[in-house]
Amino acid sequence: MRCSGGPSILKELSNEELAVDIEDAIRMNVSAVALQVFIGGEHETRSVHNMTRLVDMGLRYGIPTMAVTAVGKDMVRDARYFRLACRICAELGAQFVKTYYIEEGFETVTSSCPVPIVMAGGKKIPVLDALTMAYRAIQQGAAGVDMGRNIFQSDAPTAMIQAIHKVVHEDLKPREALDLYETLKNEGEKVGVGNAR
Repeated sequence: MRCSGGPSILKELSNEELAVDIEDAIRMNVSAVALQVFIGGEHETRSVHNMTRLVDMGLRYGIPTMAVTAVGKDMVRDARYFRLACRICAELGAQFVKTYYIEEGFETVTSSCPVPIVMAGGKKIPVLDALTMAYRAIQQGAAGVDMGRNIFQSDAPTAMIQAIHKVVHEDLKPREALDLYETLKNEGEKVGVGNAR
């Protein structure tokens, strides 16, 4: 459950506060709590403090915390930045970290972080590109993926989530996963499921 929030896209995004109480997370029976951490952002200290408070609250009840590395529009998205951001989050208590995939040096991000890395799906991209990104992230040390828009904005979300599952858990190659996606999408269209937008 996402537990941080505050400003709209019209304001400085790093100016977040904790927005969900741990008791609410317990009532919702969440598997984990999450919040954005803005390393290098204008309100970096506040976001780090929010994370350490959420980690402490979660630990009291056995609920892990996922830190999400939030990158401001003026910040460089490179391996050096993500190594630093992920490591800071882990060293301050996050049990796992969600971060963006980068073409150069992603394996140095995963290998330098002492907790599991989950790859963030980012913006909507073509199906094969999304499957390829997920495959590369897993091959380079990610423990999992969080594809979001690349699943729920897909022409066939049910087929896409199944293809991603095979990539992550069964090492299916991107082209094979695309074939699976197309097959499942076509089957879903025949019976009228899996292609909601």
